[in-house]
Amino acid sequence: MVLSEHAVIVDDGRVTDVLPLVDAREKYQPSVFIVKADHVLIPGFVNAHTHAAMSLMRGMAEDMPLEPWLQNGIWPVEKRWVSAEMVRDGTELAIAEMISGGTTCFSDQYFFPEIVAETAVDLQMRAMVGTPIIEFPTAWAADAAEYMHKASDLVHDPYADHPLVSTCFAPHSTSALSDKSFLELRVLADQLDVRTQIHLHETAHEVASTLERTGKRPFDRLHELGIINASLLAVHSVHMSATDIEVFAEKGVSVAHCPRSNLKLASGIAPITSYRDAGINVAIGTDSAASNNTLDMLAEMRAAALLAKTSAANAAALSASDVLRMATLGGASALGLAKETGSIEPGKWADLACVDLNRLHSQPVYDPVTQLVYTASADQVTDVWIAGKHHLDNGQLTNIDTDHLLRRSSEWRDRFATPHS
Repeated sequence: MVLSEHAVIVDDGRVTDVLPLVDAREKYQPSVFIVKADHVLIPGFVNAHTHAAMSLMRGMAEDMPLEPWLQNGIWPVEKRWVSAEMVRDGTELAIAEMISGGTTCFSDQYFFPEIVAETAVDLQMRAMVGTPIIEFPTAWAADAAEYMHKASDLVHDPYADHPLVSTCFAPHSTSALSDKSFLELRVLADQLDVRTQIHLHETAHEVASTLERTGKRPFDRLHELGIINASLLAVHSVHMSATDIEVFAEKGVSVAHCPRSNLKLASGIAPITSYRDAGINVAIGTDSAASNNTLDMLAEMRAAALLAKTSAANAAALSASDVLRMATLGGASALGLAKETGSIEPGKWADLACVDLNRLHSQPVYDPVTQLVYTASADQVTDVWIAGKHHLDNGQLTNIDTDHLLRRSSEWRDRFATPHS
């Protein structure tokens, strides 16, 4: 629904009223009154899948498909350099970029999740922090048992009822865990009542190689183990059969669609119209800046809309309104946060973004939603509020030292580029 000449009333971080501007002037005497002519006010974007700290690897490994990109470009650097310090700096850089582009909530999946959570709290950013769970040792944990133990600690303390940060389990993929570990994870997730997110059927190679190695596709294995359920966020889900989609719909699974990362890594085009036709909740994520190069949800929305149209051979397959909902309320629903954010409604947190449509390439405006999706870019986001706090004010970040971030990013580039002796 598009409302013109309306006001949003915010008190104590939450939306308390949405009403015509003329009525608002009579009913309220606000301490702060902000007018943005030629702008559109929207719910802040919910980036349903990313790896924030990998922003420091932006542009480091290019023009490769997923498996070589991981094995030859990303994993060697992570093995050498991943640390609490690296995760802190990379997450700060990502949060600064996301807020500047209108994102008010993100779902993360990376090592040292406690540092991701601390950084989000320090910068007052809303986040779903996924705790990695794999079998092999890293700088964060030695084996699956330690990963699950640390993940459980993070769920219990101190984020069980935090106003900004929530947590979930984030096994990397089906190849990262044994059946025994997946069963233990399912029991733990049920006991703690937390969600799970996992990369699933991202590439045809993943599906074929797993089938050859185990006799089962990744989806079939997860289904047998009871992981396919309403608490699951299936990330990518590019190569799925009609039967798989029926099961997703029956079980209430949400899908995180990352179109530009899938394009860049030549992973394929997810069957988004089939998901939506089946009644599956679809969210939008950017994936990491290492595989996408930006965390720009406006660009992601446009890619999602255009890909859906061409893959379905139907120009009406995914409307601008549909894709905006996917990038906001769809993401909030996928993260279990729909009661708190994702739309502008009384009672919800005032997570808002304001976009300037008074630009040459966005004029004239017949429909603000179509202009937002098909013409707008991240630099048109002028203001962002998270829980009512003004984080981006006329294009300027209010509580992040960007000069510091630029210096630290350059330092990490030099470290990553140093030959391993």
